[in-house]
Amino acid sequence: MDSAAVDRFEAGRGRLASLAYRLLGSAADAEDAVQDAFLRWQAADREQVRVPEAWLTKVVTNLCLDRLRSAQTRHERAAGAWLPEPLLDGDPMLGPAETFEQRESVSLAVLTLLERLSPVERAVYVLREAFSYSHAEIAGILDITESASQQHVHRARTRVAAERHRGAGTDPASARRVVEEFLAAAMSGRTERLVALLTDDVTAVSDGAGLAKRLLRYRTRERVATFVRAGFKPTPAKRRLAGGSPAFHIAVVNGSTAVLAVVDGRVAGAVAFEVIDDKVASLHGIAASDRLARLDEAWRRHEPDAPVISAW
Repeated sequence: MDSAAVDRFEAGRGRLASLAYRLLGSAADAEDAVQDAFLRWQAADREQVRVPEAWLTKVVTNLCLDRLRSAQTRHERAAGAWLPEPLLDGDPMLGPAETFEQRESVSLAVLTLLERLSPVERAVYVLREAFSYSHAEIAGILDITESASQQHVHRARTRVAAERHRGAGTDPASARRVVEEFLAAAMSGRTERLVALLTDDVTAVSDGAGLAKRLLRYRTRERVATFVRAGFKPTPAKRRLAGGSPAFHIAVVNGSTAVLAVVDGRVAGAVAFEVIDDKVASLHGIAASDRLARLDEAWRRHEPDAPVISAW
């Protein structure tokens, strides 16, 4: 393959990777899908490809659909122990973030909700909401009719909206203040203060420090506050599990304010917060090492602020 063809692919690699990440929720799987697309680009009769960007978008989208439909993937995700792979702010795989829809489509809350859609509904939703493709373009990518594309996106929007928290968004500085106050209350054991910082319809999802066979899910302010207090309460067993005594940093993960537990420069856990109306509306806790690999790698290259809690 000549250098011009390679350059043309590389020019669109970032966009393709961010598309694949939104479809799969996994950076590692997204990279594999993009590499498979490169191999197909290499083997294609490129003189017959009139619009390379459209051709590559179709290839990547359908490779991702194949992965979502595979028996192994269905089994892993149906087992209820799957959460999206978190990415540190600035990761190019997060892709476009100019509009509210683009930012929301990559949040851990929405990526988790997209698991409830069919593969085609998920693809239509992502192509329409995050990348602003027309229904005619989506129809061509997925080999469906424009009417079917419209129906799929309507169903997807309805299902996502039904599970989304409603309220006014909170600016980053205020969200950080709320999360810092929340963390302080969790560490101090002030459960009543935790309850006051939660919305009435708060939800919490955790992978159980990477040990649970199924995701741990909590609803109601009291249950979430109890879960958070227990999770942040330091014990010798938790220190052994983390590999030491972590420091806690505030960071931005998938567009949301997050708390990272860092041991000797290694990210041992991440909790992403969705803050609405100056209260915590949802939490996503991830500690499985295979889900933190890319975030950890980015963190090691990062120059973080001082930890909000230096010793646990």
